[in-house]
Amino acid sequence: MFVHWHRSNRWPKWTKRQCDRPGKNNCCPCSPSSYPWESSRRLWLRVCGCRALRGWVEGVAKARRSVGNLPAELTSFVGRQRELSRARQVLARSRLLTLTGPAGIGKTRLALRLAYEVRRSFPDGTWLVDLSSLDDEALLVRTVVTALGIDPASPLPSMDLLVSHLAGRRMLLILDNCEHRLEPCAAFVRTLLAAAPDVQVVATSRQALGVDGEFLLTVPPLSAPDPKSSPTPTAMERYDAVLLFVERASAAVGEFTLTAEDGPPVAGVCQLLDGIPLAIELATAWLRVLSPKQLLSGLEDHFSALNYGGRATPRSQQNVCSAMAWSYGLCTTREQLGWARLSVFSGGFDLEAAEAVFAAEPGRGAEGQTLEMISGLVDKSILIREGSHGMPRYRMLVTIRHHGVKRLRESHEETAVRRRHRDHYQRLAARAALDWFSPRQDSWYTRLCREHGNIRAALDFCLSTPEEAHAGLRMLSSLWSYVLSADDLDEERHWLGQALALDQQPSPARAKALWVDGWLSLLRGENDVAKDRLTECRTLADHLGDPETVTHAAELGGLVALFEDDLEVAVALLEEALRSHRARKDLWSEWTALFLLALARCLTGDSHARSTVDECLALCDAHDARWSRSYARWLLGLHHWVEERPARAISCLEDALRLSQPSRDVLIGAQCLEVLGWAIADQGRWEPAAVVLGAARTQWAATGTALPGAGRLLRYHTACEERLRRALGDSAFETAVQTGTALSPTQAAERAFGMAPAATPATTQPADIATSPLTRREHQVVALLAKGLTDKQIAAKLVISPRTAEGHVRRILAKLGCTSRTQVATWAITNLVKRS
Repeated sequence: MFVHWHRSNRWPKWTKRQCDRPGKNNCCPCSPSSYPWESSRRLWLRVCGCRALRGWVEGVAKARRSVGNLPAELTSFVGRQRELSRARQVLARSRLLTLTGPAGIGKTRLALRLAYEVRRSFPDGTWLVDLSSLDDEALLVRTVVTALGIDPASPLPSMDLLVSHLAGRRMLLILDNCEHRLEPCAAFVRTLLAAAPDVQVVATSRQALGVDGEFLLTVPPLSAPDPKSSPTPTAMERYDAVLLFVERASAAVGEFTLTAEDGPPVAGVCQLLDGIPLAIELATAWLRVLSPKQLLSGLEDHFSALNYGGRATPRSQQNVCSAMAWSYGLCTTREQLGWARLSVFSGGFDLEAAEAVFAAEPGRGAEGQTLEMISGLVDKSILIREGSHGMPRYRMLVTIRHHGVKRLRESHEETAVRRRHRDHYQRLAARAALDWFSPRQDSWYTRLCREHGNIRAALDFCLSTPEEAHAGLRMLSSLWSYVLSADDLDEERHWLGQALALDQQPSPARAKALWVDGWLSLLRGENDVAKDRLTECRTLADHLGDPETVTHAAELGGLVALFEDDLEVAVALLEEALRSHRARKDLWSEWTALFLLALARCLTGDSHARSTVDECLALCDAHDARWSRSYARWLLGLHHWVEERPARAISCLEDALRLSQPSRDVLIGAQCLEVLGWAIADQGRWEPAAVVLGAARTQWAATGTALPGAGRLLRYHTACEERLRRALGDSAFETAVQTGTALSPTQAAERAFGMAPAATPATTQPADIATSPLTRREHQVVALLAKGLTDKQIAAKLVISPRTAEGHVRRILAKLGCTSRTQVATWAITNLVKRS
C-alpha cells in the first residue's frame, strides 16, 4: 500500500489515504483533474515524486493560463460574493448579462472579477472593451475590433471583419460603460449575438440595453452597519463597506486599524455614502488630512447644503454626486479649475498637454503652476498617475471626468478649453510630420498611438463645432504618414470625408487633404475616388497658384498614373513633384516623391532605376531614418528581382523585413513578403513560394490595401500565382497558401530560408564556420547540441523559451541539410575543432 495526500470533492480536506494502485515511481494514478489547481498544485507536486506527472501537471497549468486583455487588479476586491455567484449562474444559461446600477456602484470591477473567475470556460479569451472614451458612435465597432487585437485595417467593413474573426470562437466580451452610447451599443450587441453564437457578453450600463435575451443584474451597494447600534470593530468587519473603507484607508495613510473610537464615525460614513464603492474610495482619500470623525462631519455638512439630481434621482446616485461635489469643494481654486479643464482629455495625458490645456496663457511659470495643480489632484485621488518609468501620464476615472465636464460647462469656458486641447494636438501632429524623417520615427509612432483617444477627441471637436473644420483638415493632413504606418486607413478616411464635406473653401489645406485622401483611396483599390480627388486638386492648383498645391496635384497625378500602369506619365509627374519638394526643402515629402519615382523607374526597367534607389538609401542613411530605410531596401530587392537576380533580391528583402520589425509596420511586411514569394518562385522552390504568398495575403488583408496595389505589381502577382498553380497543382498550392496565412512575416521568411535546399550535405562537405549559413545564435545552439543537450536544456542555458530553441534546431537542420541531431553534432565537432 502506498500512502499519499489526497484531496477531491469527496474529501474536502487534505487527508492521508491509502492507494493500492501505485504507478511508476510510486505515483498515485488517481485522476489529477480532481485536484483544485490554484490551491493545491504546489502541494501535490511536493508530495508526489513522479516526474512524468509533474510535467503533465505543469503543462496543464500553463495551458489553463488566461487569454484576453483583462487588466491586472491593482487593489483588493472586497465582497460581492453573492453577486458573483448569481452572475455565474446567469452566464450558464444566458448569453447577455447586463450589470446595472448608479455611477460608482462598482459595475466595472464586478464585471472584471466575474470575467477572471470564469475565464477557463472561454478558451478564446475574456476581453474588455472600454467605451468610456468613445465620442463618435460610428467608431463603436472599430473600438471593439481594436480591443480584441484584430488589425482594424481590412478591405472588409468593420462589422464583417469582427464577425469573421469571432466565427467559431468561444469567448466572453465585456462592454464597459454602455450608457455612454446606449442605442448604438444595443444595436451592436443584437447583431453580434445573432452572428456569433459562441460569444457571450457582459455589459455594464446605468440602464438596460433592451436586447432580446438580456438578463439584468442590479449591482447593490455594499452592506453597511447602522451606526446607531454602536457595533464593535469585530462585528463591523462583517460588512463589505467597512472592509472596503479599511482597505482603502490603509492604502491612503499607510496603516489603518479600526478601533472602538473610530467605529461609529466609520459606520456613519459608510451608511451616509450608501455603501457605494466609488464614494467610499473618494472619501477615504481625505484620511490623509482628516480623522474619521472629521470626515463624517464634513460629509454631513456638505450633504445638507446640496440637493443633486432632484427628488426623482435615486438617493444613492445623489450621494455619489454629492461625494464628488464635496471633494470638489475641498480642492483649492486652482485644483477645481484643473479638475474641470483636464476633463476634456480622453485616455490620459502628460504634463505638456496638461499645461497647454490648463493655462489660458502658457508661458513662464505656467509649468510650475500646472505641476502643483496636478500634484494636488493626484494626492486627492482625482487623477491617477500611470507609468513608473519614462514620462508619467495621468487620467481620470469616467465618473470623475463626467463631473469635471459638468463643472466646465457651468463655467461657460468649455469651447475655449476644448479649442486649446485641439490646438495642442494639432501642434503635436505638425511636429511629428516635420520630424518624421529622422531617427525618431519609432518614438513618434509610439507617442501618436498613445494619444489616439485625444486625437479623436480633437477631431470630433473640429467637426462638431462651427468654423473649426478647417483646423481638422490641417490636422488630418499632418497625420497621413502616421496613418500609413499604423495601417488605420478606414478611420482616417472617415474623418477626411467629414472634414472635406464641411470645409469646401479653396485652400492649400484642402488641397493637401485631397492629396492624402486620394493616396489612401488608391491603397484601398478605389481608383475612381482617387481620380475625382485628383481632378479637384488640379482645379484648386489652377485657382490658387500656390506652389505647394501645384506640387500636390502633380504628385497625386503621378501616383494615379502609377496605379493605372501608365508608367511614363507617372515618371514625368513624379520628377516634377520631386524638383518642387527639393526647392521648398521639404525633406519628408522629398523622400516620398523620390521613393515613388524609384518605384516607377524600377517597374519600367529604366536605366536610372538603380541610381534612384541608391538616392533613397543615401537619404535614409544621412538622416538615420531606419523605418524609411526598410522601404528603400524593399525597392532595391524589387529592382534586383526585375533584373532577374532573385538571390540578391532575397537578401535585400530579408534585410528590409529585419529593419521593419521594431516599427510594427504591416504595409512594408506585406510588400516584402510579396516580392520574396516571386523571387523564391524564380529559384524553382514552388512550395516555399506559395507559403510566403499566403503570409503576404494575410498582411495585405491586415493593411486594408488592394493586393498588391500598383497595376504592374498586381500583374506580377497574378503571373506568379498562375505559375505556382501549374507547378504544384491547385490542391497543393491552396494547402501551402493556407499554411502561410497563419504565419507572421518573420516566421514566413524563416520558413522560406529554412526550406532552401543545401548545395551539398554539411556532413559530407563541412564548411568553415566563418562562411557557414548559421547565425551567431545558431552556432551557440549547435555547440550545445554537440554536448547532447535537449531543447529544454538548451533553452535554459541560453535563457530563451523551449519553443524558440526548438525553432532554432529546425532551422539548423534545414540549413545544414541534416536529418538528425547526430549529424548536426558531427558537423559541429568537425567545424569547432577546425576553428579552434
